Amino acid sequence: MVQNNDNPADPFKKALAEATKVIADDSELNVSYSVDPAGLSGDSMRLPQVSRRMTRDEVLQARGTADALALRHKYHDGGLHARYAPAGEMARDLYEAMETARCEAIGAREMPGTAGNIDAKIGAEAQRMGYDQISDRADAPLATAAGYLVRHLATGRELPEGAQNVMDLWRDFIEAEAGGTLEGLEDTLADQAAFARFSRKIIEDLGYGDQLGDDPDAPEDDAEDEAEESQEDEEQPDSSGEDDSDDSDSDAEAERSQEEQQDASQAQVSMDDMADEEMGEETELPEGEAPMEPPAPAPISEADPDYIVYSTDFDEEIRAEDLAEPVELERLRAYLDQQLEPLKGAVSRLANKLQRRLQAQQNRSWEFDKEEGVLDAGRLARVVANPTTPLSFKVEKDTEFRDTVVTLLLDNSGSMRGRPISIAAICADVLARTLERCSVKVEVLGFTTRAWKGGQSREAWLNEGRPQLPGRLNDLRHIIYKSADAPMRRTRDNLGLMMKEGLLKENIDGEALEWAHKRLVNRREARKILMVISDGAPVDDSTLSVNPANYLEKHLRDVIDMVERRKQVELLAIGIGHDVTRYYDRAVTITDVDQLAGAMTEQLAALFDSDPRARARVMGIKRAS
Repeated sequence: MVQNNDNPADPFKKALAEATKVIADDSELNVSYSVDPAGLSGDSMRLPQVSRRMTRDEVLQARGTADALALRHKYHDGGLHARYAPAGEMARDLYEAMETARCEAIGAREMPGTAGNIDAKIGAEAQRMGYDQISDRADAPLATAAGYLVRHLATGRELPEGAQNVMDLWRDFIEAEAGGTLEGLEDTLADQAAFARFSRKIIEDLGYGDQLGDDPDAPEDDAEDEAEESQEDEEQPDSSGEDDSDDSDSDAEAERSQEEQQDASQAQVSMDDMADEEMGEETELPEGEAPMEPPAPAPISEADPDYIVYSTDFDEEIRAEDLAEPVELERLRAYLDQQLEPLKGAVSRLANKLQRRLQAQQNRSWEFDKEEGVLDAGRLARVVANPTTPLSFKVEKDTEFRDTVVTLLLDNSGSMRGRPISIAAICADVLARTLERCSVKVEVLGFTTRAWKGGQSREAWLNEGRPQLPGRLNDLRHIIYKSADAPMRRTRDNLGLMMKEGLLKENIDGEALEWAHKRLVNRREARKILMVISDGAPVDDSTLSVNPANYLEKHLRDVIDMVERRKQVELLAIGIGHDVTRYYDRAVTITDVDQLAGAMTEQLAALFDSDPRARARVMGIKRAS
């Protein structure tokens, strides 16, 4: 069955993909188009999306990005690159920028057509970053300027306006400090290893030699030391009696171990033989009978074996830092902080209240009148008054929540856009830092889809003739903003990703909850808490249009039932403008997003409350367990 496709961009995208494979010299290269940041990972390349309108900027950006990534795929060796990579952040940025420039420069020489496309890409990026408006060198990135300069010297081409401005601001400084080294550019360009050493010398000339780390070409001292030690051993062959006895003991142990292994293997063989004899001829398959079929694949969902997913090939579990460049994450985080400046005071007060409540329980408490432990000085008077009274000891009580991990699972659907997602992000930030100070590990996760109204899964379904009841028909995106073991100071900027335009799409709550539950179950902590923050029922237009209307909602209920039945994880939820109590037993619904900070704080504080009745009162549980 032939599928009619009237998208005018498709012929261009197909032609560009084929041309990219030719430039990369890799016919197996997988080229796709996405609204996500372009990138190259192994044999997969992601290019900027081209809309039906096919604007000039879209076409130029797609062509330039495709050529740049294809050249990197062809001329770049990842292992060699990693071997010479510096340790420090600034040195690494310089190193990366110059390597990118090298690949593009070689391509421009061998395939001149790529040079113009990459120029257009560089010009668009420079304009987007505002490089043409920079007048102070301090505002221009040195690493970017170094990459531009290397490309300019290697190709002789003028750069687009914004890029030229950044290069000119730093050019005098770079040539003054590393002019002698730059003269060797032509000799190293074609050899990646030689160019890597060249780049490290440039970095040293620019004053960042302390960030280079160990020289990968230097001889290993350990090998020399080992050689010297072996030489000394040969000069002194005689050993002491203790050494001899130790060696003999170890040899004896090795012999005994070998004998035990042999005995065990023989026993196993004999057991296998006995089993074969007992089974007899009845177990032999008749001639011509087909071998046993392999076991059926495991179900997609542990909660509901009947839950169907049309394709998992396009799902992704991805770290927040892989969805945006560090510069963009910093910008988004600054925007988030600016937007929520008026709310920070209230949230911080609630966080301090939570911290005080938790730390109050961390005060040392004791169990008295024990037969062993620490001698209780306060009860020695009883011994003086009555010498027949035995000595009294005390034992410190364990703090219940010291060995605890908390996961915050945030709904990243399009309906959360604006104030709800902003407040959810800042609350996650503050609560994570608060709990971290109280020795409670925190994980922050988000869930959405990669596309609106179905992505590549739906395209595959359409191409295969629209089978009936395909199940979930969109591509999942599960985001790790902060892992439980990562300190908050290193992942703070990641939460700004929620402000990224186009990130928030549709929400498939059931699979996200099951994913977060699996991550928690695999943790070693004794107590595990999962808090879900959502503003509505599961919604995915692509899935619900070809399945029963309650398909996703039923799966969510099944997952919640499984989590609460197994009791490995304590589950609670907060609904923003949406009643989630019909799904979760332990839940609260807020009507105003400004209440979110207080609700999250109270819910978490209640979980750590030592009084079960107080805990039940806050959690809305009818009977304290």
